[in-house]
Amino acid sequence: MDIRYASHPDEVKSFDTSRLRQEFLMESLFVPNELTLTYTHVDRFIVGGVLPMGQAVLLEADKKEMGADFFLERREIGIINIGGSGTVSVDGTIYSMDSKDGLYIGLGAREVAFTSDNPNEPAKFYLNSAPAHRTYLTVKIAISEASPNHLGSISNSNERTIYRYIHTGGVQSCQLVMGMTLLKPGNMWNTMPCHTHNRRSEIYFYFDMPSDGVVFHYMGEPQETRHLVVRNEQAIISPSWSIHSGVGTSSYTFIWGMAGENQTFEDMDAVAMKDLR
Repeated sequence: MDIRYASHPDEVKSFDTSRLRQEFLMESLFVPNELTLTYTHVDRFIVGGVLPMGQAVLLEADKKEMGADFFLERREIGIINIGGSGTVSVDGTIYSMDSKDGLYIGLGAREVAFTSDNPNEPAKFYLNSAPAHRTYLTVKIAISEASPNHLGSISNSNERTIYRYIHTGGVQSCQLVMGMTLLKPGNMWNTMPCHTHNRRSEIYFYFDMPSDGVVFHYMGEPQETRHLVVRNEQAIISPSWSIHSGVGTSSYTFIWGMAGENQTFEDMDAVAMKDLR
């Protein structure tokens, strides 16, 4: 398990590109038949990926870093499959997962295993986990059942559909909020005009990008912005004080996950375009 520590915004102002990538970017989430995890001290978030190819991969706790006998002993988790069809087994109950289907698993589930239906077209399970204080039901969320919200316009290059998977009006959780944004073809911008939400941190995971495509992800305080070049199937940590916006060389899809003091999606501090630096 990779460990990332929280950084003060005044400190981040002095980071060069290499240090920014080291602190905030997760470059390799999918390794065949392995559980890949990053633990960030920003809201105690865990981000991970599973690529099962010909065998089941178990969701196991890093006992040294987590101090737990099993992964969901004190946690909840959201899962979205971005690859081929597969299954997630939760204490013996099997959930079939097509591409872009989601799954919420609550506190206390002991045995979680990931498999692909076809190792030649493997599933890719993207994971977000946050600390939990009570048990909510394990629920599958097919993308057809997710709550869509159409935003933006082609004139601003940001026409997109937001699908909410885990949120206050849908699948219940302790603090985890999770969803996915699909940009329409010909659109490149996300979350611009931008905002911060000082009560929640956020993780962005970019995918559905061509091999030579990149997203320029903007971060930092609104008056002290930075950017990182993000490639396909990479994720980035966005602390509560940071903006989180991006523009791609082509359209793309991204998964967003949040954890923190509240779950109110609309609770954000808007940043006027004239105030960006």
